[in-house]
Amino acid sequence: MSKTAIITAKDVDVFYGDKQALDKIALDIPEYKVTSLIGPSGCGKSTFLRCINRMNDLVPIARVEGDIRIAGQDIYAPEVDVVALRAQVGMVFQKPNPFPKSIYENVAYGPKIHGLAKGKTEMDELVQWALEKAGLWNEVKDRLDQPGTGLSGGQQQRLCIARTIAVKPKVVLMDEPCSALDPIATAIIEELIDELRQNFTIVIVTHSMQQAARVSQRTAFFHLGTLVETGPTKNIFTSPEDERTQNYITGRIG
Repeated sequence: MSKTAIITAKDVDVFYGDKQALDKIALDIPEYKVTSLIGPSGCGKSTFLRCINRMNDLVPIARVEGDIRIAGQDIYAPEVDVVALRAQVGMVFQKPNPFPKSIYENVAYGPKIHGLAKGKTEMDELVQWALEKAGLWNEVKDRLDQPGTGLSGGQQQRLCIARTIAVKPKVVLMDEPCSALDPIATAIIEELIDELRQNFTIVIVTHSMQQAARVSQRTAFFHLGTLVETGPTKNIFTSPEDERTQNYITGRIG
């Protein structure tokens, strides 16, 4: 394990019933960097992402084998509290999914459950901090009591990011966070991802190679359930070592 890796995965296999979705994945994810997972549809990148916060536990036919550690802790150990794990490993989904509550309540929800704020003043400060970090505070500060569902798509996604980071997780997972957004909203989120890595380790699944090239420092290329190649983003895009990576990047497979 490298000194800077916060997440280490070794020999990770995932099965859905009899079908094997991931085969012997080994990947180190460095702290305070953005790591992109790229590859054709159905190649296993989202499946791997969901191993990191045990979302696959929610799929009755899913079975995960192998070793995944966050900051040295085996996250599949029997004593691990999955609720606490998911507070440490936040997730932002493809489609914005704000709760049917006020903007304020959306952000305060996690800190309330985990008892992170003593009293209203602390909660107010935490909500403001998360909305500022998510680049949304100036747009919503005068209407915190209005429903989060009333925001535009891009604002809703930033609200979901604020909700995720309000519990101060170690890691933020993003599963194609911009695929439902227009180019302007996408550009705002990409800029935000770059700022967030000062405080959080980010792992992003993206269909867009341009996005991976813009936002990430490291890239891992998945193909047919295997991890083909991983390295600094620049190297993966300019001088990949594996022919399959080269073919994907130049558009010959996809």
